[in-house]
Amino acid sequence: MSENSPDQLRRQRSPSGSNYAFTSPETTLGRHIARRLLEIGVKDVFHVPGDFNLLLLDELLAEPELNLVGCCNELNAGYAADGYARCKGVGCVVVTFTVGGLSVINAIAGAYSENLPVICIVGGPNSNDYGTSRILHHTIGLPDFSQELRCFRTVTCCQLWNSSTVVL
Repeated sequence: MSENSPDQLRRQRSPSGSNYAFTSPETTLGRHIARRLLEIGVKDVFHVPGDFNLLLLDELLAEPELNLVGCCNELNAGYAADGYARCKGVGCVVVTFTVGGLSVINAIAGAYSENLPVICIVGGPNSNDYGTSRILHHTIGLPDFSQELRCFRTVTCCQLWNSSTVVL
């Protein structure tokens, strides 16, 4: 094996102590999220697949130590993540853009009111769709894609809307 082979990069230690290197050429944001979830103790991710989160779900599925638990609707997935957080310390739910996010928000608000650490990951449109004034499916009929973010602001401690917008 060469000095910088993918296998060796995977075995390098990250600052948090895991055997993982984000600088690997094969690393994606989805794989990074999968490894970080494992590092904090999440072994099961509750989800409802939708067209704005399928690529992420594929990346999470590629992580052999992570178990994806499909749920019949977003509210059930959110409450499953809430229960998981109560038992294991932290939970995670993955849903799709707007219809999924607005459906899971009651469970997220409940976890927030109980100070339970539940990570809610909501898929979204491609970055090239922002600012185009297009009305996409799964929206409320407006070209503004931030309506969901505004709803989550009052029931979460932190929101990441895109790579340049973090709201604490």
